[in-house]
Amino acid sequence: MTTKSAIFSMSLMLMIAAPAAYSVEHHSAQVAVTDNYAHQEGEETSVQHGGGKPMRNSVVVELNNAPGLDELILKLLSKQLISVGETHTNYGHHLNQLEIIRRLHAEFPGIAIGMEMFQQPYQSQLDAFIKGDLNERQLLETSGWYKRWGYDYRLYRPILDFAQKNHIPVVALNISTEIKERVSEVGLDGLSEEERQQIPPQIDRSDQAYEQRLREIYDQHPQMKKEDFDRFVEVQLLWDESMASQAAIWLKAHPGKKMILLAGTGHLLFGSGIPDRVKRRTPVESAIVLPADGLEVTREIADYVIYPPTATLPEAGLMGLFLEDVDNGVKISGLGSNSSAAKAGVKQDDVIQMLNGKKIATLSDIKIELLDKPPGEEVSLGVSRKGLVWGEEIQEFTFELGGF
Repeated sequence: MTTKSAIFSMSLMLMIAAPAAYSVEHHSAQVAVTDNYAHQEGEETSVQHGGGKPMRNSVVVELNNAPGLDELILKLLSKQLISVGETHTNYGHHLNQLEIIRRLHAEFPGIAIGMEMFQQPYQSQLDAFIKGDLNERQLLETSGWYKRWGYDYRLYRPILDFAQKNHIPVVALNISTEIKERVSEVGLDGLSEEERQQIPPQIDRSDQAYEQRLREIYDQHPQMKKEDFDRFVEVQLLWDESMASQAAIWLKAHPGKKMILLAGTGHLLFGSGIPDRVKRRTPVESAIVLPADGLEVTREIADYVIYPPTATLPEAGLMGLFLEDVDNGVKISGLGSNSSAAKAGVKQDDVIQMLNGKKIATLSDIKIELLDKPPGEEVSLGVSRKGLVWGEEIQEFTFELGGF
């Protein structure tokens, strides 16, 4: 793996924050810890541990008297920026985000939803979707969802459906993949003048606690070169500053309205990723709400933490193939041991041309076509295969999707 791709891949992993998988259960208790994340200089300390360093008071949550979402929403109504964290693959986190959006919208319709999941060059596609001029499939195709974000769209569908039905603006916060990869390769100083026009003019590196947390994570990956740490920090800063800049631009242009900002927990912890960088640009009242599962809960990490519902999506139907984009379609680079496609006669190095009668040009086309298809559903796959005598041959196979 090149230095460029290693830094960018590690940046992606850092911002995911991964808890365990969950079973279906949509009614778990929700508990808010109502301590502001700002550190109190005069805070008392308790027990001295072995090294003699004083420990801060532990966080205590009185479960039988914990505030619920109704009380939380009342507190959030006074804020202009409400940042709600997530682990991207956790469906319960997204249901929790939706519930906060739904309740805030019922009390105050003048909101927008800022989303890390969409990149800034594709704002017009989002606007068209909210207006009803693009359907779901067209949004996924034209915004490059599976190429640029990659996670199962079904995780976010309830949020986007609610936004569309209620005409809630959705703001694309993320900077383009191309610019992030370019900074991974050459650093901020190596960008061309044209590339510099695509990034915020202010990239603030003064938050030493933020940088120290990045250092601790970076040092856990011994394969990374120590001299590449500065480049790694630059990618993180660009990521956070770009999203903060877009949020601030929207808030300045819409005084009196609110933004509910959805991003990975790593971008919101301690306020130092996105929220404080928004406030540096425009004076707004802000609150951070994080899912508590998978976190070490301390007073500094957020304003509120919530124990979200546990939930999983319905099982997806899969072909059991390892795929990669090539110039003339999607190449099958490997076969799963229980692949239903392989049992039907599909082979390694076949190139997929059609799926259910639809032309396939990229891996994203396949993901969109298989969206909502369950295990057991029959599909037809058309592939091109190199023949021994007549050159390339077109073959078609029909089989049932597996669950794997």
